[in-house]
Amino acid sequence: MNIFCFGISHQTANVEVRERFAIPDSALTDSLTRLAQIRSVDESVLLSTCNRTEFYIVSPDSQLAVEPLFHDFYGPIETTESQHLFRLPAIPSIRHLFRVASGLESMVVGETEIFGQLKRAYEIAAKSGTTGRVLNRLFQKAFQVGKHVRSSTAITRGSVSVGSVAVDLAQQIFGNLAGSKIMILGAGETSERTARSFQSRGAKQLFVSNRSYDKAVALAEAMGGRAIRFDDWEQEFRDLDILVSSTAAPHAVVTRAKIEPILRMRRDRPLFIIDLAIPRDVEPTVHQLDDVYVYDLDSLRAIADRTLETRKKEMDACDSLIEKHVCDFEGWLNRAFERANAPSNPRRSTTLAWTVPSPPGYGNLIQRYPRAAKAL
Repeated sequence: MNIFCFGISHQTANVEVRERFAIPDSALTDSLTRLAQIRSVDESVLLSTCNRTEFYIVSPDSQLAVEPLFHDFYGPIETTESQHLFRLPAIPSIRHLFRVASGLESMVVGETEIFGQLKRAYEIAAKSGTTGRVLNRLFQKAFQVGKHVRSSTAITRGSVSVGSVAVDLAQQIFGNLAGSKIMILGAGETSERTARSFQSRGAKQLFVSNRSYDKAVALAEAMGGRAIRFDDWEQEFRDLDILVSSTAAPHAVVTRAKIEPILRMRRDRPLFIIDLAIPRDVEPTVHQLDDVYVYDLDSLRAIADRTLETRKKEMDACDSLIEKHVCDFEGWLNRAFERANAPSNPRRSTTLAWTVPSPPGYGNLIQRYPRAAKAL
């Protein structure tokens, strides 16, 4: 068996490229089923968030390449897109997963949201029957590592999610948020975290709109805000200060055609839009409108980088802890292989053989992923 991680992330591509490979939560089960039908895939877990889409795979093919796999899964891929993909073999894959679980590979280092997203991704794969002995053990270990790193270091100090960074930015622009009228489009986990962050900073006027009105009501009530039916959210634009959009729509929800007529009635009142969705909820041409300021996931990187500076001192300590766990898991792999291939084992097999090949272009990979792709 050979462990791999294939994918794309905010470290290798901008949001325009990432959204091409994103897999909606509603499509994860079907996607895992399709992936399992590829002959070179024995076990698999799919992780798809705003900032990364990653395939954790166990394969009998020690030379499995990312381009053919993604072609089988996604269909034809442009050369300009394939250059943003990465391929990590066994030990770098294990190390990378442990860093993801610990929040070290996130746009905002140390954020905790990724831990829950990783658990859900694993649970969906396990329920779908696409995990086996290796990935079950690997992901359980990853959860253990994530908890250990966060409890033993100060890596979670400061803003720990993209939603919190968005609120930081809003507060820098508006100052006291108590007098700002804020609308949240979407009622998922990212929307809830962002709404709670606004509330913790003193926001009083929160409005929630979602395609499922019941979900909007539930979130609004929890925040002490007001729910708005999805078909009516545009009517609130006249005196809105901040719009946070994080829906799961496959197309733009906030378009120029919808809001340009409303802006004429606002009399030069600025509108601050935070787009936390992928694919993006806000049409790119909205950026061109006067008095409208749009920040998408990539635009939040500046604040994330400032937060990163305060946490870099902790990263060496985190990596030291992670390296010990990587060695532990490598030891388990070796023991599992020895037991499976012991002469006394009547079911002796090479199915647990594992390799750590260095793929073509590995030097470029190390430059792009300096921590995750350490030398074997």
